[in-house]
Amino acid sequence: MSFSPASLRAVLEAHAPAAATGLVVAISGGADSACLLAALAQLEPSPRGLSLRAVHVDHGLQAACGAFRDACAAQCRQFEVELTLLSVVVDCAAGVSVEEAARASRYAALAQELRAGECLLTAHHCTDQAETLLLQALRGAGLKGMSAMPICRAFGRGWHLRPLLKVKQRELLEFGAPLVAAVAADPMNEDQRFDRAYLRRHIWPLIENRWPGASVSLARSAAHLAEAQGLLDEAAAVEVSHLRDGDALSVPGLRALSQPKRINALRHWLFEAAAVPPPTHRLAEALRQMFEAGADQQPAIVWGDFALRRYRERLFLTPAEPPKLAAALPWTAGSNSPLDLGMGLGQLRWAVRRGGIEPKRLPGPISVRRRRGGESIKPARQASTQSVQHLCQSLGVLPWMRDVLPLVFAGETLIAIGDLWLDARCCGPENQPGLSVAWEGAPIIV
Repeated sequence: MSFSPASLRAVLEAHAPAAATGLVVAISGGADSACLLAALAQLEPSPRGLSLRAVHVDHGLQAACGAFRDACAAQCRQFEVELTLLSVVVDCAAGVSVEEAARASRYAALAQELRAGECLLTAHHCTDQAETLLLQALRGAGLKGMSAMPICRAFGRGWHLRPLLKVKQRELLEFGAPLVAAVAADPMNEDQRFDRAYLRRHIWPLIENRWPGASVSLARSAAHLAEAQGLLDEAAAVEVSHLRDGDALSVPGLRALSQPKRINALRHWLFEAAAVPPPTHRLAEALRQMFEAGADQQPAIVWGDFALRRYRERLFLTPAEPPKLAAALPWTAGSNSPLDLGMGLGQLRWAVRRGGIEPKRLPGPISVRRRRGGESIKPARQASTQSVQHLCQSLGVLPWMRDVLPLVFAGETLIAIGDLWLDARCCGPENQPGLSVAWEGAPIIV
């Protein structure tokens, strides 16, 4: 296609969500995003009257960052567009490239910056799409990895829109380069240590020389892969709906599926939970261990920040390190103030109920602690004293969450376990008001 503000308007009218409230163009200081900004500035009036502003993310990774900021400021002054500058700290964890870490930091900052209903616009074009397909194929990626970048997807409090995916870079630059007064070149784009830079410098010219329409053809192939992935996602969604068992998946249900369907369903479930799945061979090994472990075992497969754990024929997604209740926390019986348990574990409040705890029966000051082992409680008037471990097993409290249970003590006497059990020996008559514990914002424990 021949690129122009008119063709850009057509894409925006077709793909910007009806609920969109504004357009935010991400600019780097480079030529591609500057050309997109120039075209957007010529849309008078803008599509559906949407406001336009620009944002630049400073990664602080190289000496040229100042030149990028200056170029962005000059471009926005030239086209009279409001500019927001964001600074990020790029944390390169072990095994993560600088490119990946910078990209993650950039998009996290952009998602946070986006206001409700705004569309983030980026200048990804047809060649970017083709390069991504090639790089992902060389890394052994599956369909999802090689699928096309979508034109529009949910992002932050709005959407991420890529309106140039069918535009060749050459056409984009032919339109915008004569209009843009200031552009800064990114030295990292010429650094041959990075795969994309190496591909652009040494491989892509050979491909285009032999196959002049390669970028369009490869982008079309990526779109076909995206369609195939969409069909797999639809099938997986049906499987997962049948496998769900509360917040877990049924292990017998997974066992009944063929291996490809198991992997597809499990990947879909993990993506739904915003957990990037491990490689396919690791996922297959995880399922093997889940299936083969004995009934008395609790297998766990850990990768990154996540883990898969099995308990009583249910498969759970958990943090790699399950939370634990902090050290002893003081509390006052009957206090109106909630007790924050920290680490996203919610808070405890005192509530009033008939037959509840009588404060005058309490043998000492109140504190909340985590389980140490050997604790016991009398859970009902007619029940015998039982260990906390036995009660947890009877109720099916998840083993990795038992150290989260807030044990309420009066002195050294256990009087309550969260909002699950009260000690009957501390409770008053059934027809008299007393105290009970309410656990608000509690994590999933059964």
